[in-house]
Amino acid sequence: MPTPTKGPRLGGSPAHQRLMLANLATALFEHGKITTTEAKAKSLRPLAERLITFAKRGDLHARRRVLTVVRDKSVVHTLFTEIGPSFATRTGGYTRITKIGPRKGDNAPMAVIELVEPLTEQVIAEATAAAKRAAKTVTPAVAVEPVVPVEVADVEVTPVAEEIDAAEAASEKS
Repeated sequence: MPTPTKGPRLGGSPAHQRLMLANLATALFEHGKITTTEAKAKSLRPLAERLITFAKRGDLHARRRVLTVVRDKSVVHTLFTEIGPSFATRTGGYTRITKIGPRKGDNAPMAVIELVEPLTEQVIAEATAAAKRAAKTVTPAVAVEPVVPVEVADVEVTPVAEEIDAAEAASEKS
């Protein structure tokens, strides 16, 4: 008797589907939009929105939960520093699926899935500026006094016992 499955799986096994969706989510967060089949886009949407919600939370536990799905640390950093803060005021609906017609070759229905608010230079600059402001408020500025050179009085240098022993040993050998 064949093993029962709970509904159709993309790519065969549940493990392959999970890894494929993780790779699609990584590409989506890295590039902002990707072109894929409609079925993959529809199954990617809830995963991507859940990961963005974790990024909005921003704590260490949320970061570790995201790292179990998205294995690329640079993409996770982008997700938590740029994408999450840009969706801070939005309560949901972070992605948009646009149908683009059938694919040449196998006539598969294709779609573009993209983040609703694209990562523009302005959004990235605002996120980094906010992070810098937060860092400034956490670390208070300490007044640094300039170093003033102090004159040192003449000090008599006395040889160390080891230097005396070495000098005596050298004179005895001669």
